[in-house]
Amino acid sequence: MVGPRDNGARMPGATILFVGDVCAGPGRRALRALLPGLRDETGATFVVVNGENAAGGIGITPDTADELFAAGADVITLGNHAYRHREIYRYLDEREHIVRPANYLASQPGRGTTLVERDGVRLGVANLSGNVFMQAGRPAFPEADAAVGDLRRRGAHHVLLDFHAEATSEKVAMGWHLDGRATAVVGTHTHVPTADARVLPGGTAHITDVGMTGAREGVIGMRREGALEGFRTHMPIRHQPAEGDPWLMGVVIRCSERALRAEAIEAVLRPLR
Repeated sequence: MVGPRDNGARMPGATILFVGDVCAGPGRRALRALLPGLRDETGATFVVVNGENAAGGIGITPDTADELFAAGADVITLGNHAYRHREIYRYLDEREHIVRPANYLASQPGRGTTLVERDGVRLGVANLSGNVFMQAGRPAFPEADAAVGDLRRRGAHHVLLDFHAEATSEKVAMGWHLDGRATAVVGTHTHVPTADARVLPGGTAHITDVGMTGAREGVIGMRREGALEGFRTHMPIRHQPAEGDPWLMGVVIRCSERALRAEAIEAVLRPLR
């Protein structure tokens, strides 16, 4: 695939700050409080935020999406709860910089890729759902090829994929699948940060899961009492968001001056004091 700068010419440096699954009110509060300072501290050119659980811990609404954008997100990615709230459907069609998994059906609201530009650098962002233990309209790996190719044809210098998936094996495999063809492949959905952040041999930054921006006193953002009752009784439970000990979790990706290459990836784990 021939695209911008493939002739070896250099481009301005860029840094991507990716923030993992913002969960309910505590996650939004942590984002509002911590993101401005983090953007200054890291010198982030672009901020991408997963808003999959922003509204009450499940899904997203237009109001909560506007809140994430106002807090400093350049792009919002989603996941398996993208359509939980019907009022988001038109918003997904109308707003360019919020994306749902590209391997959902073409008939469903929204888009799976977007492009944002700053300081002479164009970042393409793609969102995909895993297939293992999850419901998606099409297989993720061929769709990854199509999404990356589309963003390159549209002029992206760098490409970031948010792979919203359950199985760690599937997320690790996606990193290898796109190594050298995407700047970064970051995993979301399981809400627990993994310790495997690295730049793969082809130059793609990868982490299996960046973690959750939300309350750590619960169980992956929900009140622990309900989670424990569900595990003990095997009965349906109505989960409510936890409140205490909110953290912001994500990664900082330092992009190379070469297209589709990363120089470094570092985990960000910050408590809201």
